[in-house]
Amino acid sequence: MQSLIQKYNVPGPRYTSYPTVPFWDEASFSVQKWIKSLNHPAYKNDPISLYIHLPFCESLCTFCACNKRITKQHSVEQPYIEAVLKEWKMYVSILGEIPVIEEIHLGGGTPTFFSSEHLKMLIEGIFEHATKAENHEFSFEGHPNNTTKEQLQTLYSLGFRRVSFGIQDYNFKVQKAIHRIQPFENVEKVTSWARNIGYTSIGHDLIFGLPFQGLEDVDYTIKQTNYLQPDRIAFYSYAHTPWIKGNGQRGFDEADLPSAELKRKQYELGKNALENAGYEEVGMDHFALKSDQLIHSQKKGDLHRNFMGYTTTKAKKMIGLGVSSISDSWFGFAQNEKELNLYYQRISQGQLPVFRGHDLTEEDLIIRQHILNLMCNFETTWSEDENYVSDLKNILIELSEMANDNLVILSKNNIKVTTKGKAFIRNICMAFDLRLKANKPEQRLFSMTI
Repeated sequence: MQSLIQKYNVPGPRYTSYPTVPFWDEASFSVQKWIKSLNHPAYKNDPISLYIHLPFCESLCTFCACNKRITKQHSVEQPYIEAVLKEWKMYVSILGEIPVIEEIHLGGGTPTFFSSEHLKMLIEGIFEHATKAENHEFSFEGHPNNTTKEQLQTLYSLGFRRVSFGIQDYNFKVQKAIHRIQPFENVEKVTSWARNIGYTSIGHDLIFGLPFQGLEDVDYTIKQTNYLQPDRIAFYSYAHTPWIKGNGQRGFDEADLPSAELKRKQYELGKNALENAGYEEVGMDHFALKSDQLIHSQKKGDLHRNFMGYTTTKAKKMIGLGVSSISDSWFGFAQNEKELNLYYQRISQGQLPVFRGHDLTEEDLIIRQHILNLMCNFETTWSEDENYVSDLKNILIELSEMANDNLVILSKNNIKVTTKGKAFIRNICMAFDLRLKANKPEQRLFSMTI
């Protein structure tokens, strides 16, 4: 395993989209093309997903690479929600009919920075111009230190049934290094509240590969997590990307981070401990109890993955609201302004706050589906026609090498990821990534795959 880690531990995408953001063709993108792709006849009348970015946090967590604004001034809440609702009205006008919403996810930042009153204002404002799909799934991210029972109850009354709490690690030294100190008692309290209120899916987000984190820390964190039995667990590898402007990952030295070999041992220890506790692995980085809908969707082969992560909904069209949010029409991507003042400025001018995007080519769509298949089902099949994609020959050469390393089982026009290969799923997807190969960036853009 050590030789494989050395071989495959390279910078690589996490594939929440294809093409990945650094390789979008921004030169040929326009807001007019984006609007046209939203009304593509293939999915024009389908339900949609909404991602709403709520960027404010009271303090900076140094492991986080998300777009955030640090402030203790809660007067920022209402103006921001008013801007998001104005953006939503623009999209409703573009869609030309009352949208049916299948999925909502509130991400951040810290969504529970916002008061119950303002969260209610946001969701009720959305549904002044939309209806709920029959089998909708609404979820949000909560901070264990500031999520209140009132917030949980308010969002539950608005149709939310899934919540994920960011835990990361229970070791105080690790928590201090990443500036995310939260006692187990706080996590236990909010988990209990959510369960008693009636949330049907409670998730805990854990991270391995953090500064000062040893095997014993991962073991302890998993044991504490198992005691609370959340329905879903995200078990992520820490993405160290301090070169990205403003992500705040400079609260510790590189020497404080576990080696690639130790990170792999942390993953294996955590994976085995979770499986022994009754969790099953779902796609990449995720585990769920057998009773959870994610497991049912994976077994049926209809698990989906988008910018919000793994989902059981089928909506191909996702609209992102708020600063830095990314939208996906399936045929194109669009990202909002990343600076809050620019976002407000565009909204005040009655413009969609989009500043970049990408229109997918026919080849992009083919590769996108392969990567989605691998991420969700650990398997994909292609046409035997060598003109199917422009570089099929070299893709097969890379896959053959991975087959020799027992990461995949390769047949004439199909690959299946082995149990051993699941730990290298990002590398396997990279074999299909023609945009990454064509651009060959000189600077490091992504975190290491291991």
